[in-house]
Amino acid sequence: MNSSKHRFFIALLPPQEVQEYARGVQQVFVDRYNSQAALKSPPHITLQPPFEWLEQDLSSLNHTLSEFALQHPSVPITLSGFAAFAPRVIYINVQKTPELLGLQADLMTAMESTLGIIDPVSKTRPFAPHLTVGFRDLTRQNFRAAWAEFQDCPVQFKFTVANLTLLIHNGQRWTICHEFPFFSIP
Repeated sequence: MNSSKHRFFIALLPPQEVQEYARGVQQVFVDRYNSQAALKSPPHITLQPPFEWLEQDLSSLNHTLSEFALQHPSVPITLSGFAAFAPRVIYINVQKTPELLGLQADLMTAMESTLGIIDPVSKTRPFAPHLTVGFRDLTRQNFRAAWAEFQDCPVQFKFTVANLTLLIHNGQRWTICHEFPFFSIP
């Protein structure tokens, strides 16, 4: 049995067209603002921040996430405009709908009560859903220049996410480990 720990996080991944749009914006950050960190994972909305988990216990993690997803319907998502966590992060704004806020709160509760996974930072501040395009490797000067370019850019997407996604860090980047379908209403 392999007893090594891996880093994971749980997210919602937008449909392909939205991922392609976000990748295009992320590439602008690479080309103009020397910010590459956002390219280390697929475009996503984080629900459960990164945590470590033993590889040998992956089946219990997968089982918990599968059971959780089957108790929740697909979640409607609206992306609208750009916003920032100054002075280092620029993102596509995700509207805080009751469905999204409820899903995230339920997931955090389930992760803590079922698996003992707790994110101390999330306990001290409200959930701020976002889709990162310029990450912490932005210098303050590049942040100001990029924010001037993007703060008033219109962007609007509406879609429904049908899966909860578990991502794993492979030492270089984040990749999809497993997807768990939400229950669908016939």
